Amino acid sequence: MPVGRSRSTFSQTIRPWIELSRLPKFAGTMVLFWPFAWSLTMLARSEHMPLYTFVAYLVTGFIGASLLHSAGCIWNDILDRDFDRQVERTKHRPIADGRISVQGALVFLAIHLSILTMMVWDLNPLAWKLGIISIFVLPGIYPLMKRVTYWPQAWLGLAMNCGVPMAAASVTGEITKQALILSVGCWAWTMWYDTIYACQDMRDDVKAGVKSTALLFAQYTKPILSIFGVMLLGSLALCGVLIEAGIPYWTVSVACAAWLLTRELIQVDIMNPASCWQTFHRNGFTFGGVVFAGLMADYVASERGSLLSAY
Repeated sequence: MPVGRSRSTFSQTIRPWIELSRLPKFAGTMVLFWPFAWSLTMLARSEHMPLYTFVAYLVTGFIGASLLHSAGCIWNDILDRDFDRQVERTKHRPIADGRISVQGALVFLAIHLSILTMMVWDLNPLAWKLGIISIFVLPGIYPLMKRVTYWPQAWLGLAMNCGVPMAAASVTGEITKQALILSVGCWAWTMWYDTIYACQDMRDDVKAGVKSTALLFAQYTKPILSIFGVMLLGSLALCGVLIEAGIPYWTVSVACAAWLLTRELIQVDIMNPASCWQTFHRNGFTFGGVVFAGLMADYVASERGSLLSAY
């Protein structure tokens, strides 16, 4: 077989699996990773964590978030295959259009779950329990919620942000006060970005019988989103007080974040799917990265003496 044809055949074979795991749409992984990264960086500052330890935790968390996001998407697509066929944006997903069988997807899911389970196996008891809940329970139930309630995003907020208490439990063996406060803010952030995300499919969701906060809030979506934005910023401010954050945190993670959310609320057109997707994408990269940048700068500034002495 010619080399070019062989490469083409391999590409056609692997492409559906890449689509199923959502690797090309990395914003979903990032909104799962950032809450863990924020929580970890706050702990690194308050616990005076060595840089190499912080980086090791951060890399592990990123790998875990990538696998967990892919696993959640696979499970969601298995359960929602009939709904997906009725929605313009999702009708060509690989299970919905028949390129991947349910049996094959289940095997692929099992591989992801096995790796994730091994990653949390040796953690302390509290972190291990939180890990199992975040891998199996919360994302396992989420796809069913859109069938029974207009608040599936509220459950998703629990699933997406389990990394906040997980980081605290892994480092300290307990769920700290700042982790609890940040968890509330991150839950509100999920309500913010996933309501906007759900606005892409409102017309098709009505036909398919899928429920969401986008349909529930309707013409009041933006005013309600502003409440969630205030909750997020309020939690970031309270955490800043608890960790005695410095100027980089207040300037970047709080003030710049407030400006970004305000701009998003003004600019997003919830009736325009392209605008909704772009806003969701900015949350995954720009907003999450800005909050992390302020936290990271504050951590480095507070530990610059010990960090310099380590090298």
